[in-house]
Amino acid sequence: MLPAAGPGDGAIEGGASASVKSADAVALKYALVDIGSGILDFLTDPGPGSLYGSFGGGRGPSPELQIGVGDIIQVSIFESAAGGLFIPNEAGSRPGNFVTLPQQTVDKAGFISVPYAGLIRAGGRTLAQVQREIEQKLVNRAIEPQAIVALVDQRSNEVTVVGDVGAPKKLTLNAGGDRMLDVIAKAGGIVHPGYETYVTLQRRGKRATVFFNSLIERPVENIFAVPGDTIYVYREQRAFLAFGATGLSGQFKFEQERLNLSDAVGKAGGLMDDRADPGQVFVYRVENRAALEKMGVDLAPFDPDQKKIPTIFRTNFRDPSSFFASQKFPMRDADIVYVSNADQVELFKFLSLVTGVTGATAQVGSDAASVKSSIRTLRR
Repeated sequence: MLPAAGPGDGAIEGGASASVKSADAVALKYALVDIGSGILDFLTDPGPGSLYGSFGGGRGPSPELQIGVGDIIQVSIFESAAGGLFIPNEAGSRPGNFVTLPQQTVDKAGFISVPYAGLIRAGGRTLAQVQREIEQKLVNRAIEPQAIVALVDQRSNEVTVVGDVGAPKKLTLNAGGDRMLDVIAKAGGIVHPGYETYVTLQRRGKRATVFFNSLIERPVENIFAVPGDTIYVYREQRAFLAFGATGLSGQFKFEQERLNLSDAVGKAGGLMDDRADPGQVFVYRVENRAALEKMGVDLAPFDPDQKKIPTIFRTNFRDPSSFFASQKFPMRDADIVYVSNADQVELFKFLSLVTGVTGATAQVGSDAASVKSSIRTLRR
């Protein structure tokens, strides 16, 4: 009979055709860690993934590009003297006795054709490897043959860059090697701030994602691109949620490269002076097991194979030094900041309820006495 925004828990539970109830006291096991100097060094953000960890290739020489299907190549064959297979006698002795064959497109099977040498496999090989095979097949036919294979038009060694870049396109890789930042720059660069930009690399059915800024801050992540790569650049604004006794509740965007706990509390309107318990400010997140082990957290209650541990970090803003620690506590995407009510607030709620009930009861008695007095007055 009383006003309400919807059905109560009793109605929902009673009307369910089937239900699963948990026998555990908590929905998930979690670790509680107080924020202090002993943990701050281990709070590194692992990010969404790692290109180097997934594909390697962050250091060392660039990958050697290979000839592929559709590439156009040209073969020149040199002989040491006239009268050989390709240089007639009447040509005379002159420097650079050679013949240049017509340009050829590597066929779908990966082959080209060279007179008197037959089919030469070019696909998946380097120029030097093709040259050596041509020379080996002509060694008994031509006079000291030497072959030069030139790449006229490269069509197979391409990568695709799409998403939030200045000019999405297919790009031909440089023979000297192009890294992720090189390829993105050739595609016009990013169009959003680096701290809001993610880069996903898809290669041979496998994919990995990193922050764009990680390519700059961690050079090992700026790996070489290889033919066939698809690079997807997109924007995703990082955000955190704030609940409880904060001045504002809801979702808040980072809107900056790095956000610490002090910044986050400030964005959420600070602590409510008449409600908040400064000693009970919490950050909820899923933390890496390895980091918690370095912090000295006893993880025996958790499954040994569980790599991600639900964790609640707590700080005490009654302690003046905690403000310095909170400036070094990095926030992460999807973190939850929760500020608990002070104990006396619950007491005030109870007293307000009691006062409301007793006040209403007293008002009813007063109203009844007034009615009786009015009736007596009318009878007179």
